[in-house]
Amino acid sequence: MTNLLLFLQTPQVSTTAERYLLIYMIGVLIVVTTLVILFFIVFQKRKNKLLLDQIVQQQAFDKELSNAQTEIQEQTLKNIGWELHDNVGQLLAAASMQLNILKTKVDEETREHFSEASDYVKQSLKEVRMLSRSLNNEVILNIGFEQSITNELNRLKKMKFASAELQVQGDIVPFNNKKHEIIIFRILQEFFSNTVKYSDAKNLNVTLHYLKEQLLLEVKDDGIGFDMTTVKEGCGLLNMKSRAELINMSYKLSSTIGEGVKLELAYPLGTLSE
Repeated sequence: MTNLLLFLQTPQVSTTAERYLLIYMIGVLIVVTTLVILFFIVFQKRKNKLLLDQIVQQQAFDKELSNAQTEIQEQTLKNIGWELHDNVGQLLAAASMQLNILKTKVDEETREHFSEASDYVKQSLKEVRMLSRSLNNEVILNIGFEQSITNELNRLKKMKFASAELQVQGDIVPFNNKKHEIIIFRILQEFFSNTVKYSDAKNLNVTLHYLKEQLLLEVKDDGIGFDMTTVKEGCGLLNMKSRAELINMSYKLSSTIGEGVKLELAYPLGTLSE
């Protein structure tokens, strides 16, 4: 500023007109600089808004895609359940009837073998019907969330485990959003399936803890476990994680070699009424 005053007092710009001209030029420069700065700020805001809109649109698209995939999977599982119940179930029922008829036409020693085979067929028929119910979301909704888990654990206990138990803590809150109920049940089924395939576990436990603002779910087995730092996420683990994200549920899977696997989920109860 001092330099500018000294410059204005020099003989070269001593006249009033020259001073006004210089002040005018400085003013124009300030205005132009201000406009450039304002333009840059507005441009950055519009650019950031455009990027934010693109992110929101991508998230909405991803959610719609996940919803569509979930709907397709549910319809596929329902169709498989119908096929198991109607076709495979009927074939096993017919086979059981034929064995019972043939059993009466053979000698006593052979009859014992027929009885054993008939018992296997009857047990298979029972397993097929239980499996078909667990695949049909309408049946799950009809019998309820907790009972569906209990039925699934009972089926698995007959197949593989020494114990497979459900514990419910707190006051049960019914699911008003039925889609979320099915999604959580499918996550548990995926965990059960991985346990059957890979864990070599003897015991499986599920705990539902209803709190004031959220439902906490803990599922754990006592199998061989795995190293979290080296394991690659397959379709099963990715399915569980993506389904949890779809309904804004926190997801934590942990495991240590020799100490089994534990899945912890937290579902905000506020979304139960959506």
